[in-house]
Amino acid sequence: MILVTGASGYVGGRLVPRLLDAGHQVRVLARDPGRLQGRSWSDQVEIIQGDALKPDTLAPAMAGVTCAYYMIHSMQKASAGASDFHERDQTAARNFSQAAKAAGVQRIIYLGGLGDPTADLSHHLRSRQQTGDALREGGVPVTEFRAAVIVGSGSASFEMIRNLTERLPAMICPKWVYTRVQPIGIRNVLDYLAGALDVPESTGRTIEIGGADVVTYGDMMLGYAQVRGLKRWLIPVPVLTPRLSSYWVHWVTPIPAEIAKPLIEGLRNEVVVRDDTARRLFPGVEVLDYRTAVERALAQLDAGHVESTWSDALATSQGDTAPFAFTQQDGMLIERRQRVVAAPPLAVFKVFTAIGGDRGWPSFNWAWRLRGMQDRLIGGVGFRRGRRHPDELRPGDALDFWRVEAVEPNRLLRLRAEMKVPGRAWLQFEARPHDAGQTLLVQTAFFAPKGLLGLLYWYSLYPLHGPIFNSMIDNLKRTADLQSH
Repeated sequence: MILVTGASGYVGGRLVPRLLDAGHQVRVLARDPGRLQGRSWSDQVEIIQGDALKPDTLAPAMAGVTCAYYMIHSMQKASAGASDFHERDQTAARNFSQAAKAAGVQRIIYLGGLGDPTADLSHHLRSRQQTGDALREGGVPVTEFRAAVIVGSGSASFEMIRNLTERLPAMICPKWVYTRVQPIGIRNVLDYLAGALDVPESTGRTIEIGGADVVTYGDMMLGYAQVRGLKRWLIPVPVLTPRLSSYWVHWVTPIPAEIAKPLIEGLRNEVVVRDDTARRLFPGVEVLDYRTAVERALAQLDAGHVESTWSDALATSQGDTAPFAFTQQDGMLIERRQRVVAAPPLAVFKVFTAIGGDRGWPSFNWAWRLRGMQDRLIGGVGFRRGRRHPDELRPGDALDFWRVEAVEPNRLLRLRAEMKVPGRAWLQFEARPHDAGQTLLVQTAFFAPKGLLGLLYWYSLYPLHGPIFNSMIDNLKRTADLQSH
């Protein structure tokens, strides 16, 4: 039995299916199990509610566990106004290690931060390493991996670099941009984390992991731009404090200043692998170079890979979330709306798979047709294609200026836009089972902008999204309610 914490996060959420594929029995500890609903693996694991900050909730999760992955990090709490993430991390780690010892857990595996412990580390990096020390206090052997920037959609450090590069043709660069770093692709991180279970020699070791290249943060931004086909210029400046830099990041990227500041403070520290323990213990791990890691991260935006990277942080109940949420994640701008429908999922699915073609669109049909005319004028596919069948949709079908990318019976329809836009766009509908025979109808618009033009395109249309998309989901709900009666 393997216990995984932090499964709602980017790395933890990727680790769970990797462990399942390897044949392990997996249990997941979550403060709010509802936030794991909809994951492709949620019905293959045992989910137990608990909180590392509440010691009395940990014993049920630890029972019968051989190895526990500790992937909890409290820094995100800073965005809610808390500045004590360091103390929270230490307390949570001590509680976890004590509960693991009491339950007879044989090993804890932890992902921490790379950096020379003898150097003047930033508060954030020091805290990550002290969390590893706190985990060891309970007496359970700890395998501590230490990594720098993880190259993958969802990693805060990489998302900061990615967004700065996407949005700014010229970037003001303080000294930290020229600090050396050894980034590592998410795939390699998972190789090490999952592989540790089969390498008993890694028990009780601190293992530094990194990719094939040692670069600067400036190199990372220019390398990202090269992969994306963007021209970017770096303008060095003699001083730009972490506080000022964090405000800049706050306004230009989705990363809030409270999270950006400790990250940027850590960028003054050189984070490079200093020993070859990882290579000796894990000779089968083929570490990626930076460019390949970026290419693979961006490939997640391709048609066949998008779904696997959409980690929905919203719970699937009206009581937990607002009917509308706008977020920026995985390189995308995301608008999500949801309504509770007094009809079963089958009825709701039939309603949203009947849109388009001769029936038109659920709201503002004239606006959709006008958009199709505009697309046709600039050489796009326009609205002329209609749909193959009035009621049935299958992957690959044309639907007006959309392409049906995925259909899951009685559950999901995902459309990919084929009109000419500066980026890539999807529109997705889901019918999720809800209380007492009801259905949660979830309507999500995704847009992956291409450079500054893509952002300008999105935000120029954003004022229209409210009336159009709200009216659409309300009309779909109304139709499903009526048809069910």
